[in-house]
Amino acid sequence: MAKQLKGKDMPKTPQGSPGDDAEQGAEPGAQPNGPDGAASRGGSDGAAQEPRGRTVAERKKKYLVASRQQPGGFGTLGLGLGVASLAPLSLSTIEQALQASPDIDVVDKIAARTTLESSGADGGSEGVLVARMTDRQAGELHQRGGGRLLVERDQHLQLLDPMLRRPDLVSSLTPYSGPSAEVTVAITGNGGMPLPDAEVSLFGGMLPASGITDGGGIVRLRLYGDDPRTISGLYVKPHADYWSFYQRDPDLSLDEPNIVALHPLSESPSLQGFPRQNAIGWGARAMRLDQLPPHFRGQGIKIAVIDSGAATSHDNLNRIRAGFDIMNKRTDPSTWTEDTLGHGSHCTGVIGASDPAWGIRGFAPEAEIHVCKLFPGGQISQLIEALEYCIEHGIDVVNMSLGGGAPSEALERQIVRARQAGVACIAAAGNSGGPVQYPASSPNVLAVAALGKLGEFPPDSYHTETVSPDADGQGYFSAKFSCFGPQVDVCAPGVAIVSAVPPNNFAAWDGTSMAAPHITGLAALILAHRPDFQGLGSARSPERIDRLFQVIRLSARRVSLADQSRIGHGMPDVLAALGLPLAPGQHAGAWPGMYGGAPGIGGMAGIVGNGNSGALPVFPPVPQFFVQHPLAAQAFPYGFPLSSFLPAGW
Repeated sequence: MAKQLKGKDMPKTPQGSPGDDAEQGAEPGAQPNGPDGAASRGGSDGAAQEPRGRTVAERKKKYLVASRQQPGGFGTLGLGLGVASLAPLSLSTIEQALQASPDIDVVDKIAARTTLESSGADGGSEGVLVARMTDRQAGELHQRGGGRLLVERDQHLQLLDPMLRRPDLVSSLTPYSGPSAEVTVAITGNGGMPLPDAEVSLFGGMLPASGITDGGGIVRLRLYGDDPRTISGLYVKPHADYWSFYQRDPDLSLDEPNIVALHPLSESPSLQGFPRQNAIGWGARAMRLDQLPPHFRGQGIKIAVIDSGAATSHDNLNRIRAGFDIMNKRTDPSTWTEDTLGHGSHCTGVIGASDPAWGIRGFAPEAEIHVCKLFPGGQISQLIEALEYCIEHGIDVVNMSLGGGAPSEALERQIVRARQAGVACIAAAGNSGGPVQYPASSPNVLAVAALGKLGEFPPDSYHTETVSPDADGQGYFSAKFSCFGPQVDVCAPGVAIVSAVPPNNFAAWDGTSMAAPHITGLAALILAHRPDFQGLGSARSPERIDRLFQVIRLSARRVSLADQSRIGHGMPDVLAALGLPLAPGQHAGAWPGMYGGAPGIGGMAGIVGNGNSGALPVFPPVPQFFVQHPLAAQAFPYGFPLSSFLPAGW
């Protein structure tokens, strides 16, 4: 009989840690291989001995269990609990039944801490249980529930950065045992200074190789095969403060170190003097944040960033005071200030970095930011709890630069519950280059795709690998990695975005993770300063969320030559979204020095409302330079140098 965990009992590892899924071993009742748990020995002294250990089998995994309202019919839990009523099962009743079941361990209970008038979430307002069980046990529980129980896997979430893929098939090669060689790479920065902690990767050849530079800026990589000409790419990602580097078909030596000199971020034409002088990133300038009156700073709005934490050691983030480490909630929930991945700090900086005499200014530096730490190791259950935190603390806008696998009914019910409480959820579309990922694919969130702009990164940086052949006359392009589909609402800058990383540095990263915070920051400015969201319009409600999302969509203009599945309504404009007057002869569809899309594209042709009792004329035609240029359809897919398209500053 498995031990039953009471409400006060603790699991063997802190809830939400990677050990939650990895702790359990073989199926319940499986016998050890020998009297001391080791494999049994051979039958005679001369026979080969089996290795000590235990046979790999399925481990227990975390599942979400909750009541599901289902009209009509009767069912039974099959756990000694008869179901003779159509009323939803209470969470406490389900918990008692699970605790009475052998080999199912209840490890957490995420209860609703705020009562709403109507959750609209299919009876899910009471909360959800987290229990460990095998897939077989989960299937049996679901079947015995007779449709009255929600039973689903507690999926692991990912920060929306490109991840290593599992192989698609069993390889047709035996383990490599042929010749190999060592390639030494030296990474330097300003004045030839060695750069430690840089990631260096070689692609092509028999197998890819990667490593981290040591204190002297040196890394030695093993090349399988003895011909460096098989290498198709050399990639360098610095820890911070420098641009990345990428060289196709590198000319590498096996006899001496191969030196790569990185460009500091301050060499960007738009970041002169950075970080000693305060700057606004190219993405914020593209959305015209730099033209906003200086007193528009997001005062009075609460923003939650559900991510990997935020390093308040950073001078651009040290005004943040509120947060909750959900992964560490039973030991020390205050560790949200520790960001070992840097991802949450980067996103938070785009949204609300303060602007002292140095660094980057965020969209809403005076908004009240709450940090919900979910990574590393976050799962759907912790995201549900993070959203409950947002409901409880009256959050206005939530940034979710994360994604999972399949859509989750339990999470969707919580997103609907958050919407009912007036919490607007903005999510990154995903970086797989495929269909929009969940939760961005939910109809109850605003999905954000990523775009880039030529000239905002060095031609020898890895950012060039994100360029699609749909760049318009001003160099805007849809990012090659960005997910696409009808669920995309808008796009925002997500290539070569410079923001804060721990402990007190800056980095230029790519991703829809970087695009979503631009829209989250804009949403905070709209709620804080647009007149029709003041007074009676300031009350949190689903209707306010609908109006907010509509204003964001209608403030957008088409950028790049991509279709609507990649850019949605386009890139929003800060001034148009806030209902501010434009310069004479200027309209939101044609910003100064920029171009819109062709008439009729994306379903936005003709006159459309701009949310400020005005109108947006049809977009002017796109200049045909990139369409007519002979390299337009060839340069980017085949790695043609971008130098001819970049300003002289590079």
